[in-house]
Amino acid sequence: MSFLLGISRLIDAVNEKIGAWVSWLSLVAVIVSSLNAIMRYSFDLSSNAWLELQWYLFAAVFMLAGAYSLRHNEHVRIDIIFNKLSPKKQAIVDTFGMLLFLTPMCLIVIYDGWGFFAESWRIQEMSSNPGGLIRWPVKLLIPVGFTLLFLQGISQLIKQLAFLADRAENPLEYHEKVR
Repeated sequence: MSFLLGISRLIDAVNEKIGAWVSWLSLVAVIVSSLNAIMRYSFDLSSNAWLELQWYLFAAVFMLAGAYSLRHNEHVRIDIIFNKLSPKKQAIVDTFGMLLFLTPMCLIVIYDGWGFFAESWRIQEMSSNPGGLIRWPVKLLIPVGFTLLFLQGISQLIKQLAFLADRAENPLEYHEKVR
């Protein structure tokens, strides 16, 4: 179990670094959006590339921060029911949720997303907008983001199983301490 918990810590560390890095993309998106608006309204200059860059940055934040959100227990769940359960029952619910829902969904999206990206790469797909950007980088975010989410799900699963086996602290309490 200690080997698996070591893997879990490694996955957590990777997603923690990516989450910190991705948070800066929000600032970059705001700056790009502001500069684009200033140029458009002050100088009547506009570019589809700048608008698409904003979309790409938003997509990067959304796709790459999912694993970070799961790590910090900020994902969506029905808290009104979940919070009434004992910690062990919460771990059981999380375990089944990860095995029955998160894992299969991630694997399907990774598989389909890779094909979606690969075709865009193969044809060097470009935006249909004049002056638009290439499309494959933003399409690559789909399998990459879901791979990170899948790995974080594995990490969470390891921690839940260790908690159920009385080999680790409750991972939900840990995240409450982090804040």
